[in-house]
Amino acid sequence: MVMSPELDRVVVLRDRAAAARHLARICFKTGPPTYTGVELEWTVHDAVDPARPVGAARLAAALGPYSPTTLDPASPARRLLRGGAVTVEPGGQLEISTPPRASVAALVEAAQSDIAQLTRLLEAAGLCLGRAGIDPYRSPRPVLDTPRYRAMRQVFDRRGPAGRTMMYSTAGLQVCLDAGEPEQLAARWALVHAVGPPLLAAFATAGRHAGRDTGWASARMVTWWRIDPARTAPVWTPGADADPVTAWTAYVLGAPLLCVRDDGDWIPPRNVTFADWLDGALPRPPTVDDLEYHVSTLFPPVRPRGYLELRYLDAQPGRDWTLPLAVLAALFSGADTVDAAAAVSMPVAGSWRVAARQGLGDPALACAAAELLDLAVAALPRLDLPAALHHEIDQGVRRRRQAATRRQG
Repeated sequence: MVMSPELDRVVVLRDRAAAARHLARICFKTGPPTYTGVELEWTVHDAVDPARPVGAARLAAALGPYSPTTLDPASPARRLLRGGAVTVEPGGQLEISTPPRASVAALVEAAQSDIAQLTRLLEAAGLCLGRAGIDPYRSPRPVLDTPRYRAMRQVFDRRGPAGRTMMYSTAGLQVCLDAGEPEQLAARWALVHAVGPPLLAAFATAGRHAGRDTGWASARMVTWWRIDPARTAPVWTPGADADPVTAWTAYVLGAPLLCVRDDGDWIPPRNVTFADWLDGALPRPPTVDDLEYHVSTLFPPVRPRGYLELRYLDAQPGRDWTLPLAVLAALFSGADTVDAAAAVSMPVAGSWRVAARQGLGDPALACAAAELLDLAVAALPRLDLPAALHHEIDQGVRRRRQAATRRQG
């Protein structure tokens, strides 16, 4: 008998081996690398006074039937016209998650159409989308309060204020790539991490927060790291020899619980990991659904979700989100570009904190970023973009390349 997905999710996990088997099955789905996806997130501002708080009621009125049920429980939560799902983060940030596409051109066209629709909805309410990876104007302030967000806030507060800043003030750009064939997985897994520091530096937009210069190129990224390294540190590090499935399984089982979804309070006991739960630390055993939810509370720079979710990029202004998307798609377009990008990025693959602090001000990162952007420009024709889009992205990437070159000097 084949068990339905719904029944499968309530299956009790009896031991660590069962959890490991489930993670191996769902987190790295191998096959020909075909699809690309993108998740776009923005802070939301009053169009006249960007420092003015925007409350939940105003946001719900602007989104209307596209409001998620976390914002308006009575909402039909319609998808945007090209299929993007709208979600609202705890600080009122908006996110569009697009269905993946086999063509980067189709992905850009669909996502940009949904962005335009969202922009019109906001404009009618006197609102606009932000242009940076962290709110340049306002201090952290909650807009949504759900059991998940209450638990997150209380657990993060144990380590300081960074959790609230992350929850209420940051906005990222997530690019999603296929894991690839089994024989490609290790190289692609290593490379999505290794290119992270130079691309974070090249596309950093989060230098100002709450009206002041933070001293970081990406204050968003350093905010994530200050929350809890057990759930935000990179899974892959230079010199790591564990295969991706083994490394991810150890990361998941070793991470402390952030939420336990029982009646009432979701706040977990202190310092209980998922492995501890499997070993009997809580009154009831965990289920498959509990494990999958636990994975959703882990925020490393790259998170496997069947595909590879790259989480290290700051939100970009206007249409500039297409630039890192195209760069990554081009770098992963063939075995030759994967090998060339690895040769360029491996020497700086562990420089996450330097990238967040100095951006392209670090000579080694500026050099690696320039070389990666050169590789991407050379491989851009492989994406078969329409002429106008190809020209727009080519010119935008070349401008970023020139910025990297200037910083090298």
